[in-house]
Amino acid sequence: SVLISLGDTRVLCNCTVENSLPSWMKGQQQGWLTAEYSLLPASTHTRSRRERSSVGGRTQEIQRLIGRSLRACLDREALGERTMLIDCDVLQADGGTRTASITGAFVATALAASRLVQRGELSRFPLLRPIAALSCGIVAGELLLDLDYAEDSRAELDMNLVACAPDEFIEVQATAESGVLPRKQLDALLDLASRQFSALFAAQREALAGVGHPLPFA
Repeated sequence: SVLISLGDTRVLCNCTVENSLPSWMKGQQQGWLTAEYSLLPASTHTRSRRERSSVGGRTQEIQRLIGRSLRACLDREALGERTMLIDCDVLQADGGTRTASITGAFVATALAASRLVQRGELSRFPLLRPIAALSCGIVAGELLLDLDYAEDSRAELDMNLVACAPDEFIEVQATAESGVLPRKQLDALLDLASRQFSALFAAQREALAGVGHPLPFA
């Protein structure tokens, strides 16, 4: 488990490993990873209701993004017929909860994978590369990283990025809330984000120091 803090956003990320698979994957000699995400009721500025009977569209979208992002680093054959279950619970939300969840969940996943190797349950480390994510955008004409709630609510453009190296992106989600996005501004945002990804990977590397991971951090 990992507690990640970015500004006033705090997310508790856990990775649980089960020696079982969804029924549709059995017999394929490879593993799976899936994710769940939730906002605790008092994590937001006004209390949010618990999603008890059904998961809302926003939550589904974020869960799929987290799972998709982490599967991009997973050697499913090395994992064998096991399932990695990721839980991301937002303790305090002030923007960028999905990107914080991905960055923290990767460290939790790497810790779990290292433990499996140390116990002799896996013959090789099942993660291929580091994964991190961050948000950026344009607010009042200014390019910003890691938008907080106040900045995000008035952003002219909001972008979420998932990367495995400062200049190697897995997913790019961008929406111009008003007007259009000139190519020059998009390139400037990507350049700004690339520099910050180096800091995120360094923080992950520090958190994983001493657990014997063979990941090629940028």
